Amino acid sequence: MKKVRIGILGLGNVGRGVWKILNTNKDEIRKRSGYDIEVAKILVRDVNKNRGIDVPKELLTDNADEILDDATIEVVIEIIGGINPAKEYILKAMKNKKHVVTANKMLLATEGDELFQTAEKEGVMFYYEASVAGGIPIIHAINESLTANKIEQVIGIINGTTNYILTKMTFENMTFEAALKEAQEKGFAEADPTSDIEAYDAMYKLAILTSLAFGTKVNVKDIYREGITKIKPIDIEYAREFGYVIKLIAMVKEREGELEMRVHPTMIPERHPLANVNNSFNGIYISGNAVGDIMLYGRGAGDLPTGSAVVSDVISILRGSADVSAISVVKNNFWNRKPSPMENTRSEYYIRISVKDLPGVLGEISTIFGEEGVSILSVMQKGKREDYTSVVYFTHTTLEGNINRAIEKINKSGNVKQIDNIIRIENIQ
Repeated sequence: MKKVRIGILGLGNVGRGVWKILNTNKDEIRKRSGYDIEVAKILVRDVNKNRGIDVPKELLTDNADEILDDATIEVVIEIIGGINPAKEYILKAMKNKKHVVTANKMLLATEGDELFQTAEKEGVMFYYEASVAGGIPIIHAINESLTANKIEQVIGIINGTTNYILTKMTFENMTFEAALKEAQEKGFAEADPTSDIEAYDAMYKLAILTSLAFGTKVNVKDIYREGITKIKPIDIEYAREFGYVIKLIAMVKEREGELEMRVHPTMIPERHPLANVNNSFNGIYISGNAVGDIMLYGRGAGDLPTGSAVVSDVISILRGSADVSAISVVKNNFWNRKPSPMENTRSEYYIRISVKDLPGVLGEISTIFGEEGVSILSVMQKGKREDYTSVVYFTHTTLEGNINRAIEKINKSGNVKQIDNIIRIENIQ
């Protein structure tokens, strides 16, 4: 049996998953890859830290060069996250002719071009299946299985933390704050949950999916991003009354040659398969002009699901797979697709407003909507808070720009306390 030595940069949650899989599934991996995989070194910050996992101490190092400069190490796994020093380590590994596997979506989404170009120049493979949706093989599906298709849209739930929070709010009537606290206690959310709840994590993942699915480079600044912190139980209730479920949806659609890229809370029909993706699971819905609609579903995070994707990438490299992802983004740059401005987005809208409980106020607001070309589907009023009442408008399909202009005028009304929330509605089939 041939032997290959690998180095691992990082021994956090995903790193522990990789270690467990390499040891637990050793026989299966050996048979499927044709290699006996030996972990030569693992980079950690503190070699004396107790990580709750049985790793021989002699394998640990706090010096990355013991991995990057070791000519006997052929594959490097980067799972430390962030931009630097991860980028520096990956580039050095490539220049030292080592193949690289990463799960680093932030790095790929923001600095991917240099990494892919370096991999191509140095003639090494660069795999990144674990960067999006954990154990779901979405990268391979787009790179290989769907290449005969013109992909029309990708819509998905690609952040497990926010999906867990929204699931708890929907089925257990939790507040956002209570659901977030539980997610942190169970390890689904970080102590600082900003990247998840403000949708940065999903934005980075959408940039990667868009670049592959639509053959173009993507600037993350062109992706509209909105987190879930404004979602209240009353919004969940109104959504349910109208047959919708609120999810943090990442989507990219092609409209007249431009790409509409956005991540935000969205009301989707409760009958749609994505509406039934709950807790920390992920689901990705892809429409192709030949295959039609397909959906991939599974655990989008966690040590073993993400570790599974990482180890699978290592096996693909050892097999000499035809799917040389090192050059996928560079060679997928077939078209220079322009991003569509957010104001050109067409959607239905849910708008919740706190207004003075006085005659004529609803008429005033409806008039403003009409002046800006926003057609109202229905209006609902429930309860009363002191001198103010909560009014909810559901609109027909309209332009985002029309909504923005109407909201600007409504905010100037002396009868309006505040715009409580605006949620887009996607009646995906």
